[in-house]
Amino acid sequence: MTRYALYSSLLMTLALGCGEAEKPGPAKPPAATSTSAKDAHDHDHSHGHDGHEPGPHQGTLADWGGGKYHVEFTVDHDKQEATVYILGDDEKSAVPIKASTILLSIKSPKFQIELAAAPLDGEAEGTASRFVGKHESLGKEQEFSGSIGGEVDGTPYVGDFKEGAHGDHSHK
Repeated sequence: MTRYALYSSLLMTLALGCGEAEKPGPAKPPAATSTSAKDAHDHDHSHGHDGHEPGPHQGTLADWGGGKYHVEFTVDHDKQEATVYILGDDEKSAVPIKASTILLSIKSPKFQIELAAAPLDGEAEGTASRFVGKHESLGKEQEFSGSIGGEVDGTPYVGDFKEGAHGDHSHK
């Protein structure tokens, strides 16, 4: 199974909703939270992150692995380009991962993009903390929301995000 298929399958499973805690089944984390495949039902559904400050690139943050990692979503409407940064638990430090792509899924208008690794200067070969991709729908001025999926050391993660108003550029 390709990574794209794995991430798509995981994102679709998470989007189906959440049953009772005792019943195994699909889960959808609340906005700006994360889940890994192994902790999809072990997270606290009330755990929100509305208090996140903007990321170091003035983007919107989401958690991967309950805060072990953070992902920062940024968009350049003029270039029709999204950039996602992988950050540490401090929400500031770049954390390069061994991945060639991660998956960005936008809710409205609904589309997905594989973001390609674009390593920052000094990152070891085969690793990246920055991932970039283009799609014509990113040219639309709006507050995007969706999910970012990726894999770190064999564990798949998905984090939901929702941008704030572009007018204040705080992305809280």
